[in-house]
Amino acid sequence: MLAGYSAAGQQIVESIVAVVGNEVIYLSDIEGQVMQMKAERDPAPVEELRCRVLEDLMVQKLFLDQAKIDSIEVSPDNVEADLNSRLTEYIRRAGSEQALETYFNKSMAEIKKDLREMLTDQYIVQETQSTIAKNITVTPDEIKKYYNSIPKDSLPLVPRKVELSIISVEPPDMEESKAEVRRKLLDLRSRIINGESFSTLAVLYSEDPGTASKGGELGYVTRGELAKPYAEAVWSLKKGAVSKIVETEFGFHIIQLIDRKGELVNSRHILMRPKLTAEQTEWAILKLDSIANLVRIDSLTFEKAAMRFSSDKATRVNGGKMVQKNPSDRVTWFALDELPREINLVVRDMKLGEISEPFRTTDEKGNSLYVIVRLDNEIPPHRIDMREDYNYLSQAALNDKQGKAYQDWIAQKVKKTYIRISDDFRGCGFHYSGWLE
Repeated sequence: MLAGYSAAGQQIVESIVAVVGNEVIYLSDIEGQVMQMKAERDPAPVEELRCRVLEDLMVQKLFLDQAKIDSIEVSPDNVEADLNSRLTEYIRRAGSEQALETYFNKSMAEIKKDLREMLTDQYIVQETQSTIAKNITVTPDEIKKYYNSIPKDSLPLVPRKVELSIISVEPPDMEESKAEVRRKLLDLRSRIINGESFSTLAVLYSEDPGTASKGGELGYVTRGELAKPYAEAVWSLKKGAVSKIVETEFGFHIIQLIDRKGELVNSRHILMRPKLTAEQTEWAILKLDSIANLVRIDSLTFEKAAMRFSSDKATRVNGGKMVQKNPSDRVTWFALDELPREINLVVRDMKLGEISEPFRTTDEKGNSLYVIVRLDNEIPPHRIDMREDYNYLSQAALNDKQGKAYQDWIAQKVKKTYIRISDDFRGCGFHYSGWLE
């Protein structure tokens, strides 16, 4: 519902395309979503997209109708959080707020209103679906039947997965490296204040690969999307002003405020990270070598070595065991392509139980560090099977059963609900056959 206007900017007549129960679907509802799909480069013909969007909206209206019967409501806070995230992404794609307003021929207030309504409906639909599926479970027999229903030559290939433990060390005397970065940023800040272009200097010196080529510009983001010290600094600036040096987990920044509109802020920055000197690099390698040798000769377990020596807080408490990004899930298995590139290249040739030589990698914040890793366990690449991949198959079977329950519910709801579709859309090839009866 992000639009009620055509791409040419001409207002669409608010004609009613369909009525589902007490819910109405307007032509502008359809055209707005088609515009969005075309903007995202959907290759399907426009008429096919219109039919697809109409059926999706009619299905949505069925769930909304049921939600009213069941008095289902959703949290406005969740909607607003999603709204800000989506709006930021749309502004990024468009290039600016003004470009987004021009594209949809609407003010930001109108765009936000339409998006809020759309997201509220989506959340209500999800809540309604969850009530339909909440008592659905799968038995071991159903999981086996689901597995056997997949043609053997169509079983998906599961890539090699590994469990790893890691130890990283932080060299001493990093303060001098940090002081050198501060000196460089202070020099750049003085040059900017004396008239040089922030954007040009960002292209030349910033170590943020995502923004350096764009003159350091981040685009419009919400406060919650920024590191806390960065957010505090940029929100305290006046337009065009340059901050003092700001330290975050990503490194050291100087920041310039470009624009601020309500909950969104656009800024540019120059990021620099402390560099390891040759002496610090040598220290890290020798330290990790000595730790690895202690483990290899059984003087110390890898787990105790990680808890005693590792500088990585996230894995140190686990005895070095690497865990997926969401630690609450406690998932310790990684496909190789889920690992940082440097770790991937080392691990792919390792044998079970082997400890690597020290090597350089980067953490998720982009900071350089030296590490050793141990290959704790592995599952070779294979076609999915019941024994190795039972949990995956269990979830897939549950999703399949829930999907069928939704389809059965929709088919029954269509029969019981008043539905009228405009003659202009009665030629659509709908997935569900009952719409036109």
